[in-house]
Amino acid sequence: MSNKENNEKIIELLQDIIYLQSVVATELIRITENTSKILNKNNPPESCLKEHEKLEKIIINIAEKYCSDKISDLKQHVLKHQ
Repeated sequence: MSNKENNEKIIELLQDIIYLQSVVATELIRITENTSKILNKNNPPESCLKEHEKLEKIIINIAEKYCSDKISDLKQHVLKHQ
């Protein structure tokens, strides 16, 4: 395998990792909110929800920067929660 092919495979692997980490990160935010809601029998504080929304947007922006061809489904999924 040439250096160019090897580099392309590494880039593809890193893009996949960024995508998967974006999925995990955004889902963990949902799990945290849902757990809080169950435990407190109430929605999380509005300030937390706003911060979570900001974090999700940052996560989506990072994923779009490095793996834009894979992010549309995640973006649609995350944004429908907001």
